[in-house]
Amino acid sequence: MAKYLVIVESPAKVKTIKKFLGSSYEVVASNGHVRDLPKSQLGVDVEHDYELKYITIRGKGDILARLRKEVKKADKIYLATDPDREGEAISWHLMKALKLEDKKVYRITFNEITQSAVKESLKNARKIDMDLVNAQQARRVLDRMVGYRISPLLWNKIKRGLSAGRVQSVALRIICDRDEEINSFIPEEYWTLDASFRIAGEKKPLVAKYHGKKGKKAVISSREEMDRLMKEIEHADFKVSEVKKGERCKKAPLPFTTSTLQQEASKVLNFSTQKTMRLAQQLYEGIEIKGQGVTGLITYLRTDSTRVSQEAESMAYQYIQKNYGEEYAAGEREDTKKGDKKIQDAHEAIRPADLNRTPVMLKDSLSRDQLRLYQLIWKRFAASRMKEARYETTLIKIDAGEHLFTVAASKLVFDGFMSVYTQEEDKEEGNMLIKEIDTSTKLTLAGLEEKQHFTQPAPHYTEASLVRALEELGIGRPSTYAPTITTILARRYVVKENKNLYVTELGETVNQMMKYAFPSIVDVNFTANMEALLDGVEEGLVDWKTVISNFYPDLDEAVIMAEKELEKVQIADELSDETCELCGRQMVIKYGPFGKFLACPGFPECRNTKPYYEKTGVLCPKCGKDIVLKKTKKGRKYYGCINNPECDFMVWQRPAEKKCARCGSMMIYKGHNLACTDENCGYVEKAQDKIS
Repeated sequence: MAKYLVIVESPAKVKTIKKFLGSSYEVVASNGHVRDLPKSQLGVDVEHDYELKYITIRGKGDILARLRKEVKKADKIYLATDPDREGEAISWHLMKALKLEDKKVYRITFNEITQSAVKESLKNARKIDMDLVNAQQARRVLDRMVGYRISPLLWNKIKRGLSAGRVQSVALRIICDRDEEINSFIPEEYWTLDASFRIAGEKKPLVAKYHGKKGKKAVISSREEMDRLMKEIEHADFKVSEVKKGERCKKAPLPFTTSTLQQEASKVLNFSTQKTMRLAQQLYEGIEIKGQGVTGLITYLRTDSTRVSQEAESMAYQYIQKNYGEEYAAGEREDTKKGDKKIQDAHEAIRPADLNRTPVMLKDSLSRDQLRLYQLIWKRFAASRMKEARYETTLIKIDAGEHLFTVAASKLVFDGFMSVYTQEEDKEEGNMLIKEIDTSTKLTLAGLEEKQHFTQPAPHYTEASLVRALEELGIGRPSTYAPTITTILARRYVVKENKNLYVTELGETVNQMMKYAFPSIVDVNFTANMEALLDGVEEGLVDWKTVISNFYPDLDEAVIMAEKELEKVQIADELSDETCELCGRQMVIKYGPFGKFLACPGFPECRNTKPYYEKTGVLCPKCGKDIVLKKTKKGRKYYGCINNPECDFMVWQRPAEKKCARCGSMMIYKGHNLACTDENCGYVEKAQDKIS
C-alpha cells in the first residue's frame, strides 16, 4: 500500500489527524520552525542583495533526522503546517531542510481539525505559495533589522537587556502618548438638570433630562448658568408637548476575529492576551473529550476575517431553528470588513467546529478557563447567526416655558441574538415607562436635581483597548498582538495594575530616545504604511527585497548618527522601604532571571541581597509584622508573615485590611466576597473592591 506522510507543526495535532486518515498515512510533527536566522548575528547580507543566512535551530537536529527517515519511506509528502504566513514559511523551510525538491510534495491547509476539513484539504492540495513565504521573510527581516541594530544602542546608552521592535516600539509610543494626554488633561466643568414628575395613580416618578432652550441642545457650564436656568423655570408649567413612538433594532455581533476575541476575553473573563491565545491554541489543536478521543473544538485562532463557511452557516441555521425557533434563525448574513478582501477569503472567523457541541456537554472534559473561553466563542458565534434584537422606543418632550426636557425610553419587544449573548453595552439603562403617556397626561413637578460634573481624560490603555488601537491604526497583525504586549511588560517598559497599563520611567526614557533618534520607526503612519507594503508582498504586487532595500539604508544611517549624538542615560533603581542590615543603606528593587529581588545600592562594597516580597498592606494577627505574597516550592501562591520562620502565620486567600464586623478577626477574599477567618464566626459580606 502507498505510504503518505503528513507533516504538521504541533505534536498535539498528530493523534487527532492520524485518527482521521487511517493506516496508509503517517503523521509527524516538526515542532514549529526548523530553520531560522542565526541568533549571534544579523543573518542578512546587506552588501549582496540582502541574501539571508538560515541555519538549523539548535535542538532541531534530532527532529529533522527523524523526519528524513520518514520522508525516505513516503511516496507523497503533505506539508500541513498552520494556514497562515508563518505556517507557509515553515512548510518552505521544511522543504529546504529535508531537500524535498525532487519529491512529490504538496501543501495542504485546514481551518479546523475535523475529519471533513482534513480530508477536504487533501483533495485541494497545492504548491507552496511563495508570496506568503516572502511576506513572512520580509516581516522577519524587518523585525530583525530593527531589533539587532537598535537594541545594542539601547544597551549602550541606557542599560543592558532592553530591546526595540518594529511593532513593539510603536505600541510603547501609543501608551506613552496616552499617559502624556492624561497628565496634561485639564477638566472642564458642566452641569446636568433632572426633573422628577408625579403622575396620578403611579408610585414611581417619571425622570426627564434638561435638553435646552427653544429646541436647541444646551450645555450648562457653570453654577451661574444653572442658577439663571433655575430662576427661569421656577414658576413654569410643565406639560407633555409630544410623544413619539418608534422602533430601534440592534444588530447581532460579528463572530470573533483574533483581535475581538482578545478584547472580549479581557473584558469579560479578565484574561491577558497571552492567556487567551494559549487557551485558544489548546481548543484548536484538540482536547481529550470523553467518548470521542482528542477533538479540535474551534477553528483557526489567528485571523482577521469574519467570514463563515457555507457548511457552518447551514449547521448554525439548523441548530438555532431547532433549539430557539424559526423566528430566531437569521440565515446567511454578509460579514465583511472594508479593505480586507484578500484576508477575508483566506480565513474564517473563530467559531466552534461544531455548534451542536455545547459548552454544557464539554463541562467535564475542559479545564475551567478552557470552558469559559469556549463558551464565549460558542455564544458569540451562535448569536452572530441570529436575528437582530428589536426595541420599541418612546421619546417624550416636556415643555417648561421656552425650555425643553426629554425622556427617552425603550422596551425590548424581541430579544433575538440577546437570548444567547449580551455585551456590557447591550444592557439597557434609563427610563422604563410606567404607563402609556400622551399629551393629555397631567404632570406634577416632584423636584429638580442639579448635578455638577467634570469632563474626564481618556482612560489608560488596557490590554484589550491597546489591541483595538493597534488594529484600528493598522499596526501589526493577529499573531503579533499578544507577543508585543508580553514583551513590553517583560522589559518593564510598562506595568499592569488593575488591568490598566502604566508607563515606567524606563519606558519613558526608551520612548524618548526612539522618538528622537528613530522617528520613523515609532511613527504610527509610517508603521501602518509598512504593513500595507507587506500585505502587497503577500498579494504578489511588491517584491519583498525592494521593501527591505528601501528601509535598511535609512535605518543604518540613523543608528550611526544616534551612536554619535545620544548621551548615556542613567535610570535610577526603584527604592524599597527595606534597610540593608549590613551597611544601613536603603535597598533597591532589581529584576533578575527569576523576578524581583532586593539589592544593596552599595555594590560592590556591599553585596547584600535578599528576596523581594509584595506587601499586602495587612499586618500579621500573631506578631504584627507585614503579611506578604509568597510561593511554595511548587509555585503555589500563599500569604504568610514576613517574620517566618519565627512566625508561622499563613493563609491561602489574600487577606483584607478590613476587620470582621462581628468578631474583629481578619477577613480574607473569597471570590467577590469577604469572609471571616474565624470558622466559629462565619461572617461574610460583599467585597467593595475586586481581587483578581
